[in-house]
Amino acid sequence: MAKIGDKIKELRLEKGLSQMQLGKLVGASQKAIDYWERSVNEPKSSYIIALVKVFDITFDDFFENVE
Repeated sequence: MAKIGDKIKELRLEKGLSQMQLGKLVGASQKAIDYWERSVNEPKSSYIIALVKVFDITFDDFFENVE
């Protein structure tokens, strides 16, 4: 099982996005993306909704194999 941060990083890299680019797309700072990816903290639900849209996946796909 992966952590949510691992999933965000995996999906971001698959899309070829930098942390800064992803942050701009979801309305978060680059530092917030970094914290999510390192599991310092987790994104709020509003950011999860934005992440799912950016990555063009379902919520089920996003949370698949996540702790």
